[in-house]
Amino acid sequence: MKARVFSGIQPTGGVHLGNYLGAIKQWVQAQDTYENIFCIVNAHAITIPKDPKELRAQSLEMATLLLACGIDPTKSSLFIQSQIDEHGALAWLLNCVAGMGELHRMTQFKDKSAKQEQVSAGLFTYPVLMAADILLYQTNAVPVGEDQKQHLELARNLAQRFNRDFGKCFEVPEPLIAASGARVMGLDDPTIKMSKSHKAPLHALFLLDTPDLIAKKIKKATTDSIGVVAFDPERPGIYNLLGIYENLSGQSPAQIEAEFQGKGYGHFKTALIELLSTTLKPIQENYQRLQENPDYVKQVLDEGCAKVRPIAQATYAKAKELMGLA
Repeated sequence: MKARVFSGIQPTGGVHLGNYLGAIKQWVQAQDTYENIFCIVNAHAITIPKDPKELRAQSLEMATLLLACGIDPTKSSLFIQSQIDEHGALAWLLNCVAGMGELHRMTQFKDKSAKQEQVSAGLFTYPVLMAADILLYQTNAVPVGEDQKQHLELARNLAQRFNRDFGKCFEVPEPLIAASGARVMGLDDPTIKMSKSHKAPLHALFLLDTPDLIAKKIKKATTDSIGVVAFDPERPGIYNLLGIYENLSGQSPAQIEAEFQGKGYGHFKTALIELLSTTLKPIQENYQRLQENPDYVKQVLDEGCAKVRPIAQATYAKAKELMGLA
């Protein structure tokens, strides 16, 4: 029996190269290894104000892009979080198990709240909704980047606390941390992680960027004045670009250094631009084709929802009963 893996992605802001290499590419590759549940977590998006029409459209666009990247509905379940009411319902039960102190310690809340004039209660408690997303499906493992480990740890703590205090209800999920490609840094500032929310126009490379825009962003990407193409963590700019090249090409660092020995950054960047354009072209073509058939995408989401809803309903019903609510 395959282990069940849950993965979530917010629908807003598009999909950048860091999302693809750190998560989506690995989700696609793992479809034969695990029983995968992929969720577009649109309820997480409303912790800050969102235009409803835009959010609806972005949720469908995200589903379209995930399918374009290779998520296969015959192997995996893909759905939108708000299609299943048990996510919010279980989050309330878990809110009554979580402590204020542990939520205050969430570093992402501190970072995000510092950027907001008015902070919603939803932004404070969204790690509990994230825990509910995971625990609702009796998840065995969750793919996480370094910055999400704290949230998964909260989910594990809440599962263990609930099981101890009320009786066995939840699987305690393990982290799946990718060794390579899990952290892509900003092209303009390689000291910070590539982010959807960063406003600088040359910061992130998106999966739907045109070949000309890809070329522009890579040509202007930060390097240094040394000019030697080598994997050196002390030189974050070229190190970041080489990490991208390594992940997309499948070559080892030694092979890449040998390929570009004695050649400057210009030569390397030209090769990286070509590799990126070649990699993203089929995804972009799939996306355009799927965009012309939104009814198919909606059907995939409905079928994915129908597959996983019974799991969510059974888990929530048990949690409710154990807490004395049924």
